[in-house]
Amino acid sequence: MRQRTLAATVTALVIVGAMSGAALAQNEHFVRASARLSGTNLVVSFKEAGLGDNQLISYEATADATATYVCVNRGGANPSASNKEEVSGPVSATGTFSSGKNGTISQSLTLMPPGPGSFSCPPGQDLAIAQVTYTNVAITDTTNNVTESIPGTFSTGCLLPNVRGAC
Repeated sequence: MRQRTLAATVTALVIVGAMSGAALAQNEHFVRASARLSGTNLVVSFKEAGLGDNQLISYEATADATATYVCVNRGGANPSASNKEEVSGPVSATGTFSSGKNGTISQSLTLMPPGPGSFSCPPGQDLAIAQVTYTNVAITDTTNNVTESIPGTFSTGCLLPNVRGAC
């Protein structure tokens, strides 16, 4: 009887030790984080490890963005300086992903430029985006409060090189 109690106690201690070891093994950290332009959008890609198995982790990609909107007439020109608007502000994208069996997540989130707001074009002209720039880019694991900054300025350059006066 005494041996059974001792065996049960040892087994319980082994199980508790294994569980606490697994909990202590979690060390959330970004292995890599990068960004690239895709048209006017910025795709933020990342890999985070040390999450534990089968955990749902929420992320937020953020940046400061500036977009230049113009009006283009049927002749393919931006006819006046008043038909141009620069819009700046913070942009973000969120997502929730599972860490699976290996405790890592490799994913991407896509940031879009700020919209034109109340800027609009007169009849006979089309609204177009001429340029977008993203700065202060970061990815944050909002579940564990871990952030990784992505250095650099990401700019499309002039998207309308054939539109006179656009850029």
